[in-house]
Parts: sequence; C-alpha cells; structure tokens
Amino acid sequence: MRRGRIGGGGAAQHPRRRRWSGPGADQRDPQPLGRLVSRLITDSGWRDTMTNARVFGQWARLVGEEVAEHAQPVALKDGELTVRASSTAWATQLRLLQGKLLAKIAAGVGHGVVKRMRIQGPTAPSWRKGPRHVPGRGPRDTYG
Repeated sequence: MRRGRIGGGGAAQHPRRRRWSGPGADQRDPQPLGRLVSRLITDSGWRDTMTNARVFGQWARLVGEEVAEHAQPVALKDGELTVRASSTAWATQLRLLQGKLLAKIAAGVGHGVVKRMRIQGPTAPSWRKGPRHVPGRGPRDTYG
C-alpha cells in the first residue's frame, strides 16, 4: 500500500515536502512595489516616521497652496506640529485658521497624527554673539 494517498493532500502528511505556488496566489509570486514597501515599513517599525514625513512632503496639498506659500512646517514631535509663518500677519491668520487646518491635515494623513499646532512668526536676527555676552543694548545703542 502507498502512503499519503488515502488522506488526499500529500503536503499535509509530509511537512518537509516542497510546495509549489501553482495557480493560486503565493507570497513568493511577484508583487506590486507599493505592497512590498508598505510591508517593509510595517516590519521595520517605521510607520510613525513615514506618517510624519507625509505631513512635510504633502504640506501644500494638505493645507492649500496659499497657506503653504506663507507657512512652512518646521517640526512634528509628540503630535505637536510647529509651523513658521512668513510674517506676523500670517502667524495671526494661521492661529485663527488653526482648527480648520487641523481638520484638513487629519483628513489627509489620518486622525491623531497632528493633535496641536504651534505657530511661530518670522525670526529676527540675533545680536547676541559668542559665549561671553555683555548685558546691555550693545551695538544698537548708536543707531540714532
């Protein structure tokens, strides 16, 4: 008597036997690049990093062209997005639009990625130079 024909499936009785993919789908078959990259991101634990990178990469699409022209994302840490505005007027405008911007970002990248926004105005040049700074107005007191 031959072994393995009675039960039907010979692969189940011989676990070391090589299984071919055959006509059905198998993970050894060629797969789309997007599926492979998403599996790599998940297996490596990069999902949070990639989600944060999408906020920076798709900034203009998420908030709109006009807002993206005058505001740039600087940092995203612990759900708080720091945005630098091109002028103080735009910083005020962004503070007023903050709720709508958070909703747009959540719709584009997912809920919980950006929970708060910190809006910064433009930075002024610093007159403080070097570790041994002398208190006082410095070179600005001769301006007139």
